[in-house]
Amino acid sequence: MRSNKTVLTTGEVAKICNVAPRTVSKWFDAGHLRGYRIPGSKDRRIPVEHLVRFMRAHGIPLNGLDSGATRVLVFDVDQALCGAIRAALTEHGGYEVKTAGSALEAGAAAQEIKPHVVIVDVTLSETSPKALSCFIRSLASAEPTCLLGVARGLTDAQGQALLQAGFDAYLGKPFDVRSLIQLIEERTRAGAVQENA
Repeated sequence: MRSNKTVLTTGEVAKICNVAPRTVSKWFDAGHLRGYRIPGSKDRRIPVEHLVRFMRAHGIPLNGLDSGATRVLVFDVDQALCGAIRAALTEHGGYEVKTAGSALEAGAAAQEIKPHVVIVDVTLSETSPKALSCFIRSLASAEPTCLLGVARGLTDAQGQALLQAGFDAYLGKPFDVRSLIQLIEERTRAGAVQENA
């Protein structure tokens, strides 16, 4: 989900940099990482622009943090579908797309790009949708992840069950890529509004 956040907590910075929150606090307190404290609190806040500058200066991988693109992970064994989604989103512009055909690949890709949106075929494994949702969310970065479940012949009742299991939205296969883009943009806008509320 594209985040409009311009300021991060030490916990969010820690996840992005793959370090302990205490390490981020030390960077902040030593003056290496610029930011500010919340008045009347010891809580620290780090503007994204300062974090990007710090990460570049110390050779920490940015993982797309500075690209402004909505990072999407497509987790599906159907490589033709993955390729079609990647091509459509790339052509549309504003998207960075990775694909994965297994849980191992999905985990590696999630660590690499810190996806805003994960599109997953819910029929991929013997795992329940709830367990699949928990697995995907465990891979998430500091930014909220929008989880879209897709499946062939998905009924409204099955879609509602996916929402109950922790998915943010669903689409039945086959779907029109324009519908997918519209759904992603609606969900990412809604997420940005909730974050800034």
